[in-house]
Amino acid sequence: MERDWLSSSLRSVLHSQLHMVTWNVATADPPDDISSLLHLNSPKAPDLYVIGLQEVYSAPHRFIIDMAVEDSWSHLFMSSLAPRGYLKVSSIRMQGLLLLFFSKLAHVPFIRDIQDTYSRTGISGYWGNKGGVSIRLSFYGHMLCFLNCHLAAHMQYASQRVDEFEYILDTQTFDPKKTPHILDHKLVFWFGDLNFRIQDHGMHFLRNCITSHKFNLLWSKDQLTMMKKTEALLQEFDEGPLDFQPTYKFDRFSDCYDSSGKMRKPAWTDRILWRKNTKNQQEEEFPLKLKQDSYTSNMEYGVSDHKPVIGIFTLELRKMYEAPLVRVCAEGEWSADFDAMVIYSPLQPFPSSAWDWIGLYKVGFRSVSDYITYTWVKDDEVSFNDELTQVYVSKDEIPALGGECVLCYYCSTLQCIVGISSPFKVSSKVAVEEGLTPENIDGLEKATAS
Repeated sequence: MERDWLSSSLRSVLHSQLHMVTWNVATADPPDDISSLLHLNSPKAPDLYVIGLQEVYSAPHRFIIDMAVEDSWSHLFMSSLAPRGYLKVSSIRMQGLLLLFFSKLAHVPFIRDIQDTYSRTGISGYWGNKGGVSIRLSFYGHMLCFLNCHLAAHMQYASQRVDEFEYILDTQTFDPKKTPHILDHKLVFWFGDLNFRIQDHGMHFLRNCITSHKFNLLWSKDQLTMMKKTEALLQEFDEGPLDFQPTYKFDRFSDCYDSSGKMRKPAWTDRILWRKNTKNQQEEEFPLKLKQDSYTSNMEYGVSDHKPVIGIFTLELRKMYEAPLVRVCAEGEWSADFDAMVIYSPLQPFPSSAWDWIGLYKVGFRSVSDYITYTWVKDDEVSFNDELTQVYVSKDEIPALGGECVLCYYCSTLQCIVGISSPFKVSSKVAVEEGLTPENIDGLEKATAS
């Protein structure tokens, strides 16, 4: 793993907040507003968001459309978080299972080794309505893995759920040089609709405990808690106390549990657990500590028969590197009226290639594919020396109404952004003289639409 020259004792300690959500959305369209779900009005903004959804609508015609563009849930999360300075770093979807990873822009050059994979467990492993999707990555050198699962339903299949979890762990593999399996990672989060139920208790007792908020009286009969007593693998995972209402099954747009003829028992089907690798050899030199700050459900949302579960964590870690792999910046003034130059310089050795490129993005961009334009670092190279390289950008590629922008260096071998410039202004005197300002363009579009 690449490291910069600083000794471990001199590297700074980072305290970062991680906001996690798991929600079985039961094929519903997303709500109009997710501010409460993401705590967008909280005084402390998280550094990272991880969103795991299950049962995203995936009928064949919708799934094909979603693959061509983006599904409505991803669009909502990206549109809500991008204006606040978050970038969608990675995502993976397997039919109804969707996993999204967002980061504050400042952390993005330090998120590397990104890989994703999936396992099907539905219909003897051939169908993806059940299973697991995962994203693994290096965060300042610390290997993290996020596994979003939807396991077998119904009260009597608790053992099958454990078998499916073990199958997912066995079948999901990554780069063999570092952390080939999920449990090799320094920190693993296992979450989703795990579908464990509350057994033995009758409906009357269950509802009385929930109404009186005596949730602890139900814990001993929670199937996941019971299975942890006999399954060594499950004992390796920690979970916060279930001090919130069971999140399944509700009448839609209601806080009332299932009133249909089936009258399904309430259950904590939706969970967030974690596992810290105590055998990690880097732990003493580069410690990572985890603290759960909050574990709760959100009763506000009624589009599904499940309520979302939110887990908020603080990660305390010593950075394995302090500097990005590449420093990139705009040289001089940038305008659509004349050609421009990008300057970049490697700060550490990394696997650069002719397929690397530098993208121009508007401030507030949503993902790496949102570039306005890009330039190949080798094809458009003007000059270089041991310390820096100049890359040419034609004025024809620069938008007249650029506004506030940043440059991002994308490494194709690592498949991630390894350097981001400071924001700078892109303008055009010709555009201003002709009245092509953003305000006029917006006004023209509104007038045309009406």
